[in-house]
Amino acid sequence: MHGSVGIPTGAGFWRKMFAFAGPGYLVAVGYMDPGNWATDLAGGARYGYTLLSVIMVSNFMAILLQALAARLGIASGRDLAQACRDSFSRPVTIVLWVFCEIAIAACDLAEVVGAAIALNLLFHLPLVWGVILTAFDVLIVLFLQGRGFRYVEALVIALIFLIAGSFAIEIWLSRPDFTAIAVGFIPQAEVLRNPSMLYIAIGILGATVMPHNLYLHSSIVQTRKYGDAVEDRREAIRFASIDSAVALMFALFINAAILVMSAAVFHGSGHEDVADIGDAYKLLSPLLGTTMASVLFAVALLCSGQNATLTGTLAGQIVMEGFINLRLRPWLRRLVTRLIAIIPAILVVMVYGERGTGPLLILSQVILSLQLPFAVFPLVMFTGDVHKMGSFVNPPWVKVLAWTVAVIIALLNVWLLYQTFASV
Repeated sequence: MHGSVGIPTGAGFWRKMFAFAGPGYLVAVGYMDPGNWATDLAGGARYGYTLLSVIMVSNFMAILLQALAARLGIASGRDLAQACRDSFSRPVTIVLWVFCEIAIAACDLAEVVGAAIALNLLFHLPLVWGVILTAFDVLIVLFLQGRGFRYVEALVIALIFLIAGSFAIEIWLSRPDFTAIAVGFIPQAEVLRNPSMLYIAIGILGATVMPHNLYLHSSIVQTRKYGDAVEDRREAIRFASIDSAVALMFALFINAAILVMSAAVFHGSGHEDVADIGDAYKLLSPLLGTTMASVLFAVALLCSGQNATLTGTLAGQIVMEGFINLRLRPWLRRLVTRLIAIIPAILVVMVYGERGTGPLLILSQVILSLQLPFAVFPLVMFTGDVHKMGSFVNPPWVKVLAWTVAVIIALLNVWLLYQTFASV
């Protein structure tokens, strides 16, 4: 799909903005997938509005890193996976590829389980059958890609607006404390001191800054047919950065809305242990006094899971081709990606039932967070390399900010591992 979306020449700002809009929203859906729901629900129910600051900081990190991914793809003409293959030895490339595939499998696992839960809540479809049914969303991706990349983007954007509208109504129904919300956006040192809170916070970070989205974004920005001249690519980078920043603000609203709703409804009401999506669905109607609350919750969950599968399978294809230059037929690559997630999901559902899905979702997000440094450090290194980027190399202040974010992410993960093993 490289260069398949035309850019009007001589057009004004808004027409060009519309032409470049799209890739950012495909990236943003990964930041509001069912894995986010599990961590945001758990954070809000247990700790009120305290972890809103984690969502906000994570989202700003995501905006910076996705802008760097777009810059790499447009300036160098190589996506992040290809850049790794160009720069590292074969063994290192294989290791990075394996880590990335693990992250994609963890993300896909969250999407499969989330969609299956939504089908169960809305239509009482058994979880096992719901998990199996998710394999057929491969056909949706194939159909839309065959008609053009803009159709994929249009569906994704429509589902994002449906999710955002559902949670706007949920916020109105839950009547949260807006003063407490404002305080929640102020970072608290307690997050680092409390191991349980830190575990959820790292899960939120892993669910917000998605490692495979960096690979995806660096590739799909190249679907735009911009010129090779320096000014054309500079303009493309500017519009791509705006596109992803706006789209990720939608992700910030939705993630914050889930936590706010959970804090308003469950925290302090005797339901602080709610971390399971199914329990949240069942409790929303009696606690808010309307069945609409539960229905909207499940509809938004189904849209979220379906949306994320569209981009997860695209990322899997890009990663495999980029790292090891192995090209599979699109339907086969997507089926392999889906089966890797379906098998453990079926096993957990069969052994533990509905109760096993909540911890599984949170664990999948922690796995994502642990993989983050292996994607973030190469990205920051490449975009700061004048030999790769030429005149598009990161300016000094961006280099300092990017490396600071990368180190913070790495240190948080080391701290999480220490707390986890120290408590055993």
